Amino acid sequence: METKKNQRKDVYRWTQTFFSLGLALSVGAVLVAFEWKAYDEKSPMTFDQGVLNLDEFEVPITIQEPPKLPDPVKIPVFEVIDDEIKVDDKFDFDLNISEKDEIPEIKLDDTPPVIEKPEEIYDYTEVQASFVGGMEAWYSYLKKNLTYPKLEQRAGIEGTVFLRFVINKDGSIEDIQVLRSASEGLDAAAIAVVQNSPKWEPGRFRGKAVRSRMTIPIRFKLQ
Repeated sequence: METKKNQRKDVYRWTQTFFSLGLALSVGAVLVAFEWKAYDEKSPMTFDQGVLNLDEFEVPITIQEPPKLPDPVKIPVFEVIDDEIKVDDKFDFDLNISEKDEIPEIKLDDTPPVIEKPEEIYDYTEVQASFVGGMEAWYSYLKKNLTYPKLEQRAGIEGTVFLRFVINKDGSIEDIQVLRSASEGLDAAAIAVVQNSPKWEPGRFRGKAVRSRMTIPIRFKLQ
């Protein structure tokens, strides 16, 4: 005799129904969660088109007392008391001049003072100024009188110094300037050899000796 199950007491008969119902509730809860909108509380500071709205804030009014000024410096007061000073009305001047001597009248010169204008310095002349004896004499003078500074020799510094100076009418030299520097020691040596050089032949303009400018390079090279 076979045993039969009572369908009313079968616990598995509602499994499919409860599964479908639970699945539907889960899907519905997920959809509701995605569609739910959360609204944040209003921030105390709001910006309207980039402008901070401060109407909602009450700023307390504070009164700041000005700083106390320092006590004034007491300046001592000195009282000046005028003493009675007796001055004699008669003055004796001994000028060794008698009443008969005539005092010469001093006359001032009404002529305006003479303003001396400095002579013009020519950058270009018809006949250029030159060293007495020519360039060969100039090179010979440099070899004998130009000294190479020892500091630059030890450091191995070489270079060319460009000097500009003024040659006066009498051939003397003044206003020596360094146009291009090589080093402080080389510049000083170049200026010294030019300043101590003998007089030059001045430049000429329209047959007359004039003041002119001369620019020369002096090269320093170690052998």
